[in-house]
Amino acid sequence: MKLDMGGGRGRRAWLALAALLAPALAWAGPPYTTDDPEPVELHHWEVYLATVDQWSREAGWSGTAPHLEVNYGALPDVQLHAIAPLAWAHAPGGGTSLGYGDTELGAKVRFVHEGERVPQIGVFPLLELPTGDASRGLGAGQTQLFLPLWLQKSFGPWTSYGGGGYWINPGPGNRNWWYFGWQAQRRLGEGVALGAELFHGTARQDGGSGETRFNVGVVLDFGELHHVLVSAGRALDKQAAQAYLAYQLTFGPGGEAPAPEDGHEGH
Repeated sequence: MKLDMGGGRGRRAWLALAALLAPALAWAGPPYTTDDPEPVELHHWEVYLATVDQWSREAGWSGTAPHLEVNYGALPDVQLHAIAPLAWAHAPGGGTSLGYGDTELGAKVRFVHEGERVPQIGVFPLLELPTGDASRGLGAGQTQLFLPLWLQKSFGPWTSYGGGGYWINPGPGNRNWWYFGWQAQRRLGEGVALGAELFHGTARQDGGSGETRFNVGVVLDFGELHHVLVSAGRALDKQAAQAYLAYQLTFGPGGEAPAPEDGHEGH
């Protein structure tokens, strides 16, 4: 499918906005954009079949339909991560593009375990590879790198995590930018956890501005292996919104379910 964006100037503006949205589509700690430092248990797997969709008044609609996310506990306190997306984009007043998007690779490393007073601490660098067609709004067109630091602490049925990091965002007119976010969730009983997050990103393009958004979400556990994750929210300072929906399968060697340390699974 081909986009009709109404002239060279409109095309350039739309592609610039699409490139700005590309890193935001990396849903870090499903179903939230803010992540945690807790890796998948050793030799266990998390597999997500998910969709993330975004809308803004300037750029229209974009998202994944769907994307496949795989996390694997390769070593103690080390998780390998990959996302392979089928991306789509619909420009205001134009057509729709559909195709393979930008590939995400990463490794989560926890170097401080949670204690009575000490939170878990870890890093989760992410590499965004420009495998999507940027001319059709399906990718950023440049390799991007995210370097974050994450913290997490649990208090009874409550778990809270967050932190921030620096996006290296090359390309004409682009700027490197900072992301900061914090999330809190409460387990309401067997198989249900409700949460919310607030996050902020600084300007990603010359002449641009930062933005602040929020999400509310729920995680539903159907036994130890099967899970459904949902979140939705919007920007506080502009006309923009986002949503996430995923089915998650968690298993280990021989297909058995993992045993989370504190009732919160790594992402």
